[in-house]
Amino acid sequence: MRVFVTGATGFVGSAVVRELLDSGHQVLGLARSDESAAQLTKAGAAVHRGSLEDLDALRAGASAADGVIHTGFIHDFSNYGASVVTDLNAVKTLIGALSGSDRPFVLSSVMSHGRTEDDVPDPAERPDLPRLPAEVTALASAARGVRASVIRLPQVHGEGDHAFVPAVIDIARAKGVSAYVGDGSTRWAAVHRDDAAVLYRLALENAPAGTVLHAVDDEGVPGREIAEVIGRRLDLPVTSVPVEEASAHFGWLGHFVSSDLSGTSTLTRERFGWTPTRIGLLADLDQDYYFNQPS
Repeated sequence: MRVFVTGATGFVGSAVVRELLDSGHQVLGLARSDESAAQLTKAGAAVHRGSLEDLDALRAGASAADGVIHTGFIHDFSNYGASVVTDLNAVKTLIGALSGSDRPFVLSSVMSHGRTEDDVPDPAERPDLPRLPAEVTALASAARGVRASVIRLPQVHGEGDHAFVPAVIDIARAKGVSAYVGDGSTRWAAVHRDDAAVLYRLALENAPAGTVLHAVDDEGVPGREIAEVIGRRLDLPVTSVPVEEASAHFGWLGHFVSSDLSGTSTLTRERFGWTPTRIGLLADLDQDYYFNQPS
């Protein structure tokens, strides 16, 4: 099928594009810049110019496709509220373009919404989960004739990662210590981006409307073990930071490293035959590319 992909040149999105093309699908990728357009063309995808803020472009891209995968999100933690609003407007626009067609829509979401696939909180009761309304909106679109599914992503790792783990490495370099919070027992679920990309394809092809999937390989990697690998690779001491000092030490990452973001994918594996094959977070973190890339 012809698939419209937002975030098509991002860390996760580019892996999804590759997986789709390798599996015989056609890809129409959203590109904001000439650089992104060139990257998509090189990969073998068609280019659709626009951005997440350009609702007309999103509507046109979705209307021209047999299905949509939404991996785009503006990761601006200095203005996170605006990013959430932009994302929700984009989701509503994409759903509107697919309404009544029974075409698939796959939404990227986050693990903080539930440890299992059956956990779907009420947004009215969880204002602390700002991306939850987009997830609930997608799931509810089944009533509008959209075969929508949601993929909750944990920490996604692999070569080219420029997100949370590299940020923790940079902080360790800057502070001269590799730190974890409290007793180091808070955990991060994790998945390699190539394994996640396979699940996006499976959801596009097979997920019934209203399905939640968890792209989880490692169910929970303790923060202390992450800090120990970083400390060994950078030859830095490994130390604990009290919970009340997490934000001072880690900055904007303080909330994330203090939170237990573990989760399971038992139901996803059973329902879709998804079996991750790539290395886990700790083994991946021990690769040179995590320590040789520019900050």
